[in-house]
Amino acid sequence: MRVALTGGSGFIGRELVPVLVAAGHEVHLLGRSGTAAAGTVAHDLDLLRDDPAPLFADLRPEALVHLAWIATPGLFWQAPENLDWMAASLRLARAFAAGGGRRLVVAGTCAEYDWHFHCLHEVRTPLRPHTLYGTAKAALFQTLSAAAPVLGLSLAWGRIFFPYGPQEAPGRLLSGLIDGIAAGRRVPCSAGLQQRDFLHVEDVAAAFALLADSSFEGPVNIASGQLVAVRDVIGLAARLAGRPDLVDLGARPTQPGEPHIMAADVARLRQLGFRPQFDLETGLADTVSRRLASLGVAQGTGRG
Repeated sequence: MRVALTGGSGFIGRELVPVLVAAGHEVHLLGRSGTAAAGTVAHDLDLLRDDPAPLFADLRPEALVHLAWIATPGLFWQAPENLDWMAASLRLARAFAAGGGRRLVVAGTCAEYDWHFHCLHEVRTPLRPHTLYGTAKAALFQTLSAAAPVLGLSLAWGRIFFPYGPQEAPGRLLSGLIDGIAAGRRVPCSAGLQQRDFLHVEDVAAAFALLADSSFEGPVNIASGQLVAVRDVIGLAARLAGRPDLVDLGARPTQPGEPHIMAADVARLRQLGFRPQFDLETGLADTVSRRLASLGVAQGTGRG
């Protein structure tokens, strides 16, 4: 199958590319870098400015996996650029359909849900976002859901919960923790009483590959189905890095309005045949060891 992929150089996209290639798909990367990963073809396309219609008319992919979006840590929640990405995504979907495309898989987010509900279900939980990011994603989902039958598209929408992995952008929870430990400095954290559903980024990518290959339609939570306190994730990662003494729990305030519990109902994901490769301990071990190795630091040493 000829698959067009946006966000192929991003956190999830980097892991998805080799999965799609290994499955025998002809993978075409759409983005500004113009750099082709192994086994792929790259096309220079500024998604926010360029008209994708000529490219799709020529390429005629059967499937489009759309991951690209603003993801700058600390900024993306309320960034006005969310509006640009929503508009660009609608233009992309329409051009894909006009070029004969049929299977559309888009990355959504748990931020679309009403966070007053503890267990978040794709159908039963209302969509009532608390951020501009979540609002733009939810509006895009609702618009594409209504447009898909008109455009002749089969739409699957993967709502991502809390992915982690060794190539996280600086400033995220685990990247900040591991990078701080690697530098031998103290790492201030919140009390970490929030409970979240974490999933290794390679498993997130595997879930999107399953969606692309399937005829499954509608929203599906991309999560592990396991709740864990953030402080336990921090503690385990710090122990795996060998320097739990550098962690200062409670040194930073919890963000205002942050929900205490965000659990994912994963029954629909299980129906798809998804089973995670990593549990939390093996996933964190992989993340810590690979990130420290990329920094040239042996586990348990830290730079004093």
